[in-house]
Amino acid sequence: MADLERPQRLQIMLTDEELAALENWRFEKRMPSRSAAVRELLRRGLSSDGFLTADAGAKSQDFGVILTERAGNGPSDSNR
Repeated sequence: MADLERPQRLQIMLTDEELAALENWRFEKRMPSRSAAVRELLRRGLSSDGFLTADAGAKSQDFGVILTERAGNGPSDSNR
């Protein structure tokens, strides 16, 4: 395998709705790839103020891309 500029891989699981939101944003912003879109969203999120801090005992399922009734009741909701 050729040397990659970004040799680290990150795998995430998304719902169909989350993937659709990512793809819609990607095409709206004319991003060249899904990976580029995710990196841009990560860059924006990491540089923003007021981000959530996970509470002790928080689970991965408590953090979603699209707000749902369940997401509004997550343990980190009080930190918004």
